[in-house]
Amino acid sequence: MPLKESAFHILSALAAEPTHGYGIMKDVEQQSGGAVRLRPGTLYAVLAELVEDGLIEIAAEEVVQSRLRRTYRLTASGAQRLADEVERRRAAANTAGRRLRNSGLLAGGGAA
Repeated sequence: MPLKESAFHILSALAAEPTHGYGIMKDVEQQSGGAVRLRPGTLYAVLAELVEDGLIEIAAEEVVQSRLRRTYRLTASGAQRLADEVERRRAAANTAGRRLRNSGLLAGGGAA
């Protein structure tokens, strides 16, 4: 089953390094070119699902300015799931690009 867009970006952010919620939100926004902006409610709901599914885990907890800050990290299962999703998306993009090139709809054959 394909990953939700938000889960894909969160796993990608955590593949770089363990980080906390705000860091994940900023990374997702950056890696998506601003197309995906996670609100805190969405972020923490998806993080809870990913923890429950064993794709990420809590790496550390600390209190910062009287608030609990959790740092999350990718698990081995999460890394494999992300790798599978990257391959699925790559194959779909290759198929779409090939079809577009063969359609003749792009001037000059296109560079899809």
